[in-house]
This record gives sequence, C-alpha cells and structure tokens, in this order.
Amino acid sequence: MKKLLVLMLAFTLLISCNKKEEPIVITTQNFHETVDKVVEIMVHDIFSPPVASRIFAYPNIAAYEIIAQKNDKYLPLKKQVTDLTEIPKADVSEPINYQLAALIAHIDLSKRLIFSEKTMEIYRDSLYRVWKLKNSTVFKASKLYGLEVANHIALWMDKDNYKQTRTMSKFTINSDDPERWQPTPPAYMDGLEPHWSKIRPFVIDSAAQFKPLPPPKFSMEKGSDFYKELKEVYDISNQITKNGDASEEVEIAQFWDCNPYVSVTRGHLMFATKKITPGAHWIGICKIACKKSNYDFDKTVYAYTKTAIAIADAFISCWDEKYRSNLIRPETLINEHIDENWKPILQTPPFPEYTSGHSVASGAAAVALTDVFGDDFSFDDDTELQYGLPVRSFTSFNQAANEAAISRMYGGIHYRAAVEIGVKQGRDLGKFVVKNLNMISND
Repeated sequence: MKKLLVLMLAFTLLISCNKKEEPIVITTQNFHETVDKVVEIMVHDIFSPPVASRIFAYPNIAAYEIIAQKNDKYLPLKKQVTDLTEIPKADVSEPINYQLAALIAHIDLSKRLIFSEKTMEIYRDSLYRVWKLKNSTVFKASKLYGLEVANHIALWMDKDNYKQTRTMSKFTINSDDPERWQPTPPAYMDGLEPHWSKIRPFVIDSAAQFKPLPPPKFSMEKGSDFYKELKEVYDISNQITKNGDASEEVEIAQFWDCNPYVSVTRGHLMFATKKITPGAHWIGICKIACKKSNYDFDKTVYAYTKTAIAIADAFISCWDEKYRSNLIRPETLINEHIDENWKPILQTPPFPEYTSGHSVASGAAAVALTDVFGDDFSFDDDTELQYGLPVRSFTSFNQAANEAAISRMYGGIHYRAAVEIGVKQGRDLGKFVVKNLNMISND
C-alpha cells in the first residue's frame, strides 16, 4: 500500500512538472471590467465628485506608465505631470507581461484609494488565482513589477496634499451676507471639499490658472442681470414641468444628474440613493468610445489616462472658483424671494454655485476625448441604464458636454452664467492639458 501511495505521488509530481504553462492574455475587457468594479465600489462608498476624480487619475497613470515602458508608441509622463518621476525600470531578464503588470498596478492603487478594500481584494484575488494557474512564472514576475510601480506612484500620490486637507477646517458659513452660499435642503450638509484647490494639480500650473470671469454682480433688483438669471431658473423649471409629464428638458436634467448622494426623506426616515459622479459618467463615455473604436489594451489605457487627468484638473480648477466666489444657490433665493414652495427638479448639491462642476468637468473631458477619438464622434451613451435612465445619443463629445452643462439649469441648481462660463472654463483647461501632455510618439 505504501509503495502504491509513493508511486501515485511521484506520478502526480511528474504531471505537475510537465504541465505546460499557458500565456496570460490580458484583454481590453479585463481593463474595462476593472474600472467598472472600481466605479461600483466608489458608488457604494459615496465619494464626492472631486475626490472621485482623484481616484480615477492615479491608477490610470500607473497603468499607462507601465505600458509606456514597453510600447514605443507611448511616451512616459515623467516631467509632464507635476512632480512625477520616472518609474522603476523592469528587469528585462524576467518574463514580465506588461499589460498584466499594468492591470495589477491599477488594481493595487485603486484599492488604496477606496474605503471598501475587502471588496477590491476579493475581486483581485479571483483574478490572481486564474493568472497564477495559467502561468505562475509570468504572473509572479509581472505582479512584482506591477506592485513596484504602484508603490512608486503611491509615494508621489501621497504628496499631493490630500491627506493634509482631511484635517483642515470646515467651511465657514457667512449667514449675514445675502449673496454667500447657504446649506440647502433636505440635509443642509456642510460645504464639501472647501480646500480642494490646495490639491496638487496634474498638468495645469495652479488651481487658479483658468480662473473664470466673475458671476453677474449680486443684486435682487428686478432689472439686474443677476435677478434675471435667478428668475430664468424659476421660469424654466415651471415651464418644463407645467404639464406634469417628463419633458425633454427634464429627461436631460435627470440623465446628467450624477449626484453621488441624494438625500431622501420619508416620514421620520432619511436615507440616500447613490449614483455615479460626473467624472464617472465621462469615464463611462470613454469606455463606450474605446469599445466602438475597437481599441487594443494599450490604446484603451492611454484614452482613460488622458481623460482622467483632464477631469481631475478640472475639479481642482472649478472648486478653486466655487469657494472664491462662494455664490448662493438658486433654491435658497427663490424660496426666500419668489416662491417658498418651489423645489428644483434635481437636489441641490452641498457646495457653492459658481461655476458648475458638471460644466467644467464635461468641457475638459470632451476636449480630451475629442483629441483621442476625433471630432464628430457619434456614440450612444448607456452609462445611466443601471439607474433606470434611457440611452441618449450624441454626434460628438462636445455636444454631450453642452447638454451636460445646460442640464444643470434645467435641473434648477445653477444659473446660466455658471453653466456657460463653466463649460468654457473646462474647455480652455482641456485644451491646455491636451497641448501639454505629449503622450504619443511621432517616430
């Protein structure tokens, strides 16, 4: 019996030793699914739009830098992105799969940036098991390199002032000044991320580089430009809802809502409904464009990275202006001076009005995506299907950005100046990012 067991063990070892290791093929779908998993966790964890934009930027940069090490078509971002130094060189004697290493780096940095780390670990480990079974040698070498690069990017990331802003003071409300922002119903939350302008930018020179024109001078005189814009918000809201049916404008407002935390009150209960942020919506559009264009893995990473950087800088720029102008929201003034029972179609988010974050981020993202995929790029946007909203079709990224911007006025949460000047602010910033990011080799 003992001899039989020894023979069986020897036979098993012989089979395992002779097992031919398979190549590990990393597809664009693997990358899309990983980004989707990160977005799913971000929705659960409820990140504000500025913080969410940071979560998209760093993992994509790490993945891109690894791709640029191997693929001569792409140029590394060192010295192009603020304070980013060259990532460690890969050991060419090791059997590294660079796309696998890029995905591992993306997963590792994403895990560091979200709260629900365990959920990300479960997803990661399920992939690790498959890759290890296919080719343990390549997996081990690729994993070591991916984590080495992730650590390098993490050290750079940790110096962007984010941690310092976590301990800074709350935003001080000036209730004596009628033009300054006040918390809005139903939750009356504090102003979110009042110190976001202190976050280190990626490509722009400073948070104030694209400081927009100031909003119309505050005045409740009926003939003033400011009052006209206030009344316009009220009149449009009433017009597009007067028949009780969902008008095109209402559908547009709801499609682009992208509020990660909507407070719902029912009796004595208050709870939140969760959605993606505006940045996540545009990352979803990037995914749609990559799939339609049949991009390979490397080009997909490139597209995500350029888009994510533009969005991240857009939120730094926008939040700099929000807490500079500190402008009151339409809801507050309409309830005080026009109609105490009026409610906006969308829930007013908890931060100052000017400029519109959706408008700035959409303008920047549209410029970046146009640079990657070209102008007049038509697409069907199904990003909001999971939230019960229908597909909307666009003939270009710029058309989508314009609609995203005006949706905020339809929704009753922004004045016209905030959306029109905001989308220009985003486009100007996006053009600067595109001009100063030299990611494609001309050789």
